[in-house]
Amino acid sequence: MFPRALRDTRFITATVLVASTVALVGQLLNPPQLVVASSGPGGDVTTVGSYFTYREVGIVAVAACLLGASGTALLLDGRSDAGADPDRGRVATDGSSEGRGSDDLLETRRREWEEQADELGATERVVYEAVLDADGVRPQREIVDETDLSKATVSRTLDSLESKALVERKRRGTGNVVMLL
Repeated sequence: MFPRALRDTRFITATVLVASTVALVGQLLNPPQLVVASSGPGGDVTTVGSYFTYREVGIVAVAACLLGASGTALLLDGRSDAGADPDRGRVATDGSSEGRGSDDLLETRRREWEEQADELGATERVVYEAVLDADGVRPQREIVDETDLSKATVSRTLDSLESKALVERKRRGTGNVVMLL
């Protein structure tokens, strides 16, 4: 019924952030002027100063609360489930498992990775299986050493595998660590 963008909570939160910022800035930059007029023969109109009414104070308070809440929600988006079980599904780089259920997760991912390997070309399969043999995480230099392929060939093959969204390279020190996706 609603467009997909309107159903996305990040979009709604960002919209609230922008709207509350505009309301807050608008109220703070344009306070109402208090005008005093005296009647009589020498009556004149004098502007005493800028004072907020209770209504404007309410708008500022609500806008500030919404601004803070929506800004915090956007900053913490994606981290909410991380605090529930921080060890869930984590695999150490030395091949040992950490946390509950990581053995099952690793086996499930290994089956998926092996199915992917069957669909690759010869050089891609060699490089992919070298990473697979290390439980999905291996330094790029170890792939070169193990496969007897040149650095350039391994690098081009990893480029190809990255373009197919099968692996990802992360910079670690002076080299790369290759991870299966």
